[in-house]
Amino acid sequence: MSRRAKPKIIDLFAGVGGFSLGAVRAGFELAAAVDLDRHAVDAHQKNFPHAAHARRDIFGLCGDDIRDLAKLNGHRLTGLIGGPPCQGFSTMGRMRKNDARNKLFFHFFRLISELNPLFFVCENVPGILDEKYETLREESFKVVKRKYHMLDPFELSAGDFGAATERSRVFFVGWAKDAGIGLSLGYFTPSPRVKKVTVRSAFAGLPKRIDPNWQTEESGWRRVDLTESDFTDTINKLVPGVVGDKTALDRFAQHSEVSGFLGTIHTRKVIARFAEVEPGKMDSVSKFPRLKWDALCPTLRAGTAKDRGSYQAARPIHPSQDRVITPREAARLQGFPDWFLFHQTKWHSFRQIGNSIPPLLAEGILRLLAGAASS
Repeated sequence: MSRRAKPKIIDLFAGVGGFSLGAVRAGFELAAAVDLDRHAVDAHQKNFPHAAHARRDIFGLCGDDIRDLAKLNGHRLTGLIGGPPCQGFSTMGRMRKNDARNKLFFHFFRLISELNPLFFVCENVPGILDEKYETLREESFKVVKRKYHMLDPFELSAGDFGAATERSRVFFVGWAKDAGIGLSLGYFTPSPRVKKVTVRSAFAGLPKRIDPNWQTEESGWRRVDLTESDFTDTINKLVPGVVGDKTALDRFAQHSEVSGFLGTIHTRKVIARFAEVEPGKMDSVSKFPRLKWDALCPTLRAGTAKDRGSYQAARPIHPSQDRVITPREAARLQGFPDWFLFHQTKWHSFRQIGNSIPPLLAEGILRLLAGAASS
């Protein structure tokens, strides 16, 4: 890996691209990304225009399909990353043992065995470690056991990697026995030098007021002040030449214009109810939590697609304004760059942001792996 300037990586269940962005910022070339959701694929293509994309169901994919998509041309893949659907494992949901999506966790490991990358990283919610999923985990690990070393699963919080959210994820990390890599759990201990970021820091420089009538994609573009917080430097300072939509990058660089400030029209009754919710508490009707300025954001939820009831994501209430947050505010909490694009609607934007691994957490994990592989 140390002899290749841009080791290639493939992102499965890529979503809008939180893991992909972390990989690129960690020094990898994103060769290909796969997801089934057409809105996620469309957004991913805008943000990663030089990667190959496929809107495919992982159930029906084989290693050769992905190898051809990524144009590996006989070269060995450096890394396979991905976050299989977590809804069946989430303690926020019903934790259904027989949820059909749970088997996608197994298929991620099947594809590891077929693609034979130097290393892999799989992430999911902590609920996947529940005893009821032990058989699924054992079946999955069995298909890579002969060729790969694996660490015991470990949990990390995005807040320890510079994101303004307490979102925790479990990681499954393995490396090929012939890769010459040596890893231990201690290797992934968060650095104490990482500055903790609060909601206040994450929102610094954003518009002070959001007009509920900002309902169209174009009206959601607004100027931001990039001088108010070190956090904006952290998320925006590195813009790799192979990442980003040209129009979004130009508007950001030339005019400090950022998308996603979509307003929400609340009734007077809802506004009055939100006004009674104290920071850190939850609205009794909507179950939306109110953010606290000097704390982390609770884990953002994604809601569900049409085939799962079209349930709206629980959008947090702004710390001091009686409204729910905008997609761009949610993106800031997750640590996405201001130039990063999401779907033009609130519904799909929140699904894409809520389903994503925070890019700063992904970058932290993959930088550590890059360092281990090149040492």
